[in-house]
Amino acid sequence: MPRTRDYYEVMGVSRSASEKDIQGAFRKLARKLHPDVNPGDKEAERRFKEISEAHDVLSDPEKRKLYDRFGADWQAAATAGVDPDQPRAQWPYGGGQGGGGRVEYQNIDPEVFEDLLRGAGSARAGFGDLFGSIFNRESSTRPPVDGETTMEVTLAEAFRGTSRQVGLPDGRRLEVRVPAGVQDGTVLRVPGLRVRVHVTGDPLFEREGKDLRVPVSVPLATALLGGEVDVPTLKGGRVKLNVPPETQNGTRLRLRGLGMPDPKGAVAGDLYAEVRVRLPLPVDERTRRWARGLDPE
Repeated sequence: MPRTRDYYEVMGVSRSASEKDIQGAFRKLARKLHPDVNPGDKEAERRFKEISEAHDVLSDPEKRKLYDRFGADWQAAATAGVDPDQPRAQWPYGGGQGGGGRVEYQNIDPEVFEDLLRGAGSARAGFGDLFGSIFNRESSTRPPVDGETTMEVTLAEAFRGTSRQVGLPDGRRLEVRVPAGVQDGTVLRVPGLRVRVHVTGDPLFEREGKDLRVPVSVPLATALLGGEVDVPTLKGGRVKLNVPPETQNGTRLRLRGLGMPDPKGAVAGDLYAEVRVRLPLPVDERTRRWARGLDPE
């Protein structure tokens, strides 16, 4: 795809041109290139469209600020909610005054841009995802936000990963993806909003960082002599756990890799089964005699 010509070059003005200079240049070029003055001249028609586009951007103070920072990608920046008044040095690309007064931009081929947006749910959401990947390099380079909201997810949802629809301050709704293994208090950033994740408690599992704890009922005989018990997992289903002989009540037995996944793809945490020795109720007389240190017989 051909690169869009620099709008200042199109208008024949410097980058420091005043609004009056831009208006004057446009009127002069428009009188020369207007289709009514050049009937049937395709090149004049093309040039007229070009200066009209350049004038539309450079004559609008907000559009011009974005263009000065992002060049041909200024519309994507506007869609992502970028604040054109943020200090120039805080932006990771574009908008930097190069040597000799020339501004260098990192333009994105439209076809590549379309590929980046594919599957993002909407054009506006896609632009936000793209700019999020750019601005997430450092907290100082993230686009400004208009508000903050809290999203509640269950521990099971935090384990699997999930998504939620959230409302933006301007009335739009956007789908926010919650990564598997997300920590309570994590802030997810979307264009125009900060979403703070609150992971609610679970009636059975307790979380300690990436590890999980779950109580497991173990019969007294199994605790004394050893054996297998079933342990529930947060991913669903149960796994077999080998209980060593003479296991004390409250002992934690580890099941590797069955804890919370890591959002960054590192090794998952572990699941700890906490032994809860279960007495054989009702207690018969033979067991009572054994507990008193008497001969069961």
